[in-house]
Amino acid sequence: MVKTVLGQTHSGLRDWLIQRVSAVMMVIYTIGMLVYLALTPKVDYASWHHLFSYSAIKIATLLLLVCILWHAWVGIWTILTDYVTCFVLRLTLHVLVLFALIAFFLQGLLILWGVH
Repeated sequence: MVKTVLGQTHSGLRDWLIQRVSAVMMVIYTIGMLVYLALTPKVDYASWHHLFSYSAIKIATLLLLVCILWHAWVGIWTILTDYVTCFVLRLTLHVLVLFALIAFFLQGLLILWGVH
């Protein structure tokens, strides 16, 4: 077990599972969007607005965003833990990445729920 920046322990199996499950979720969402694009004769602002006005699409997109951010966090945490040996630098980078991911999530919320 390894201690993280936030004092939580990381399990290799749990991290591996998060990476795989989030990747599968991203693939499912991507396939769904590709099917939508293939079946929609004219893709313009109005069609995107109409698609994202449904709550189910907003929730699916929010789930995608969470999967992307969680996938990124596990990957970046692993890379920084393995390759950045200076504790202060690693801690600083972890905190900066965490703040960036939180900002991305909040911006995604604003964008998704800004569509009426």
